[in-house]
Amino acid sequence: MAKKKTGTESSPKKGKNEVAVGVVGSGSFATAIVKMLVENCKVVHWCVRNEYVKGAIEQRGHNPTYLTAVNFNLKNLKLTTDINELVSACEVIVLATPSIYLSDTLDKMTCDYKDKIFVSAIKGIIPKVNGVVAHYLRDEFKIGFRNQAVIAGPCHAEEVAMERLSYLTIATVEDEVSQKLLDIFNSDFIKMHSSKDILGNEYSAILKNIFAIGAGIASGLGYGDNFTAVFVSNAIREMETFLEAIYEAPRDVNQSAYLGDLLVTAYSLFSRNRSLGNLIGKGYTVKSAIQSMNMVAEGYYAADSIYKTSKEKGLKLPIVDTIYGILYEGKNAEKQFKKLTAKLD
Repeated sequence: MAKKKTGTESSPKKGKNEVAVGVVGSGSFATAIVKMLVENCKVVHWCVRNEYVKGAIEQRGHNPTYLTAVNFNLKNLKLTTDINELVSACEVIVLATPSIYLSDTLDKMTCDYKDKIFVSAIKGIIPKVNGVVAHYLRDEFKIGFRNQAVIAGPCHAEEVAMERLSYLTIATVEDEVSQKLLDIFNSDFIKMHSSKDILGNEYSAILKNIFAIGAGIASGLGYGDNFTAVFVSNAIREMETFLEAIYEAPRDVNQSAYLGDLLVTAYSLFSRNRSLGNLIGKGYTVKSAIQSMNMVAEGYYAADSIYKTSKEKGLKLPIVDTIYGILYEGKNAEKQFKKLTAKLD
């Protein structure tokens, strides 16, 4: 495995940052990101889904649906439902909608966004183009990689809400952009590191959701910790194989942005992708399992794209193949995992 230099870490700062920053999205991770940012920024602009969510936050001081225990000082927030208002006012725009809704959101953007920095906190495939956010922003909006960044985990929104120590990696091309983002995100409970592997971090975040569905299926089927450890060990190797085929770069997949994010998503009860898999393993149909969840499990949508890409590249990824077969071909989970056990080591 190729080694990558450890990213720089930014120390917590006193005082409030003057950078104009905004967050697009009103789900759990978007809410967690707003919580991170208000620690360091004088004002955080927040574009939420609709007038009901906006009004509820303005009236109650918290998101009415997600991370409801997180209370905000409304003096630190500027709420809107208009993405053009937010983008026009901000230098840094954090995109934190589910991937399946991003195109609908950005299609409404008609204001000047030249020289803005767009930060993706989205861990999924954009169905409209069957690609990652980085390529979508570049191809559809002519936003180059120099004006992009990717937030990588491991970092569950629920633990941010409880101010439990968490680590994030910011992947950027430009050192100046990297330092600016490190400063506005770092706090007593968020430790930041930097990376230049934008595509690697984005694809690894997508892959780990697929693998987490598999870990959940295994749990639902009654497999124990011993099997899950072997499953995750094989999963990180599949991740490395895929990343090297897509975008070869100096990286160490044992770092927290890759392996750490995979581990927390595969094992944590907060993981929506693991939860989806667990339901399937217990006998739910894929459709009923998805309908029973109140949040989007990005791994479901990603499995189709990653599977097809792996076949185009001629890659051998037995875990990806297994999950795709269960999710999209209606194959029996118990039988497929029994076959998978013979392919793992």
